[in-house]
Amino acid sequence: MVTIGDLSADSYVQGFMLAVPTAKREAYAKMAADAWDMFKDYGANGVMEAWGTDVPHGDVTDFYRGVNATPDESTVFSIMTWPSREVCQEAARKMMEADMPADFEMPFDAMRMVWGGFDPVVVLGEKA
Repeated sequence: MVTIGDLSADSYVQGFMLAVPTAKREAYAKMAADAWDMFKDYGANGVMEAWGTDVPHGDVTDFYRGVNATPDESTVFSIMTWPSREVCQEAARKMMEADMPADFEMPFDAMRMVWGGFDPVVVLGEKA
């Protein structure tokens, strides 16, 4: 079993939803794995990237509408944990100032990504 960092009631969690071309699943997974080193250096505790495999279309709203996914795209849900909101905000500042490598490519439309930061309210389960 793998845990997503040291999640506790004092942690800070970022949640993300995005649409990725289904044909670019491996490119997305590689980009996410490669980006982990940067996030870890900025203080992140852990990350989980989850590819949608059982995502129903709703009558009112759903993941697809939330990210304006097209029929050739899959939805991705991810979370990143941080020791605190302050560490997360400082990391965001550093990322905005960082020079991305010339060959860095995001295999999705970042303009349709939905994200936010959350304070845990209930934390349950066993740590591996």
